[in-house]
Amino acid sequence: MDQPTFSAPDLTTFCHLDTLNLSCVGQQLTEHEALLLCTPTNTDDWCRKCGGHGAPRDTVTRRLAHEPFGHRPTTLHIRLRRYKCLECGHVWRHDTAAAAPARAKISRTGLAWALRALVVDHATVSVIAKKLAVSWHTANDAILAEGHRVLIDDPTRFDGVTVIGVDEHVWRHTQRGDKYVTVIIDLTPVRDKTGPARLLDMIEGRSKAEFKTWLAERSQEWRDGIEVVAMDGFTGFKTAAAEELPTAVEVMDPFHVVKLAGDGLDDVRRRVQQETLDHRGEEG
Repeated sequence: MDQPTFSAPDLTTFCHLDTLNLSCVGQQLTEHEALLLCTPTNTDDWCRKCGGHGAPRDTVTRRLAHEPFGHRPTTLHIRLRRYKCLECGHVWRHDTAAAAPARAKISRTGLAWALRALVVDHATVSVIAKKLAVSWHTANDAILAEGHRVLIDDPTRFDGVTVIGVDEHVWRHTQRGDKYVTVIIDLTPVRDKTGPARLLDMIEGRSKAEFKTWLAERSQEWRDGIEVVAMDGFTGFKTAAAEELPTAVEVMDPFHVVKLAGDGLDDVRRRVQQETLDHRGEEG
């Protein structure tokens, strides 16, 4: 843009606080953190029990980790009024559900940033926790809950799926617990050349029973719409697909086709070398 149009600086908009129904009224910047003093932009002075009007009683502060800007963690100090109903005496605090769920320690914008950092930027939970200035367990629990809400609880995520892929993935590198998960992805955009593959679900374990149960939980209409199931050479996946998706075609995915061809070529090369050069790998 040759001649950009500038507006007055607005910390509320820059820090995405307007989407949380918050307004920034102060800041404190140190070498290690950025603190933003915020107040709600909406009103909440009517009693939730009787509907009567409430009078301001006192002020409390709610602290939330927020999306970091630069190298310093950003923390929101939200100044909230507490009200007392003039009719029934009920006391309540200004609702901040738009900024974060109840008892949450990270703002909704901070959660979106954390999930994006994990999935898109491949950042570790430790790095995310450090940038948010929260504990590892706080960051991990919040990211898992947000990912479940965005990915798993989305009622439209199964719409338009006609090609699926299934494979196992090693996610636990310890001696205890099942180290495998079964990954189901939507390959419809890849086949139709409209976009990349899309994660549908991950289920703990790797067996025919887990995949069969997952398929059985889907509606009959959805199962009838599946045309192709891509998988590796594991017979459990093939059997489950044949039983629950009788009209679908089972195929082996390109990665495993190439891997099998490469393994076969290596077997032939080793056999020919042994027959020609003996086990020493050299003539004579």
